[in-house]
Amino acid sequence: MTKLYELSRNTFFRLLGDTAVPPGAPECTLGDVYFLKHIDGMYSYCEDTLGNVVHLAAYSNVEKVHE
Repeated sequence: MTKLYELSRNTFFRLLGDTAVPPGAPECTLGDVYFLKHIDGMYSYCEDTLGNVVHLAAYSNVEKVHE
């Protein structure tokens, strides 16, 4: 299983398990595809397929997808 922090910048990935998000941030849906912009400390700066910014924990279990 791959951790989010192991992926390169600008990579599409699928969330494989529960994850933490910062307080007040939108929740992320298991199985949805996201785009990793970069890791910023404990959290990441990502976008969902609609272009909304989401912040997943850097230790989240993910699967790289090719899109």
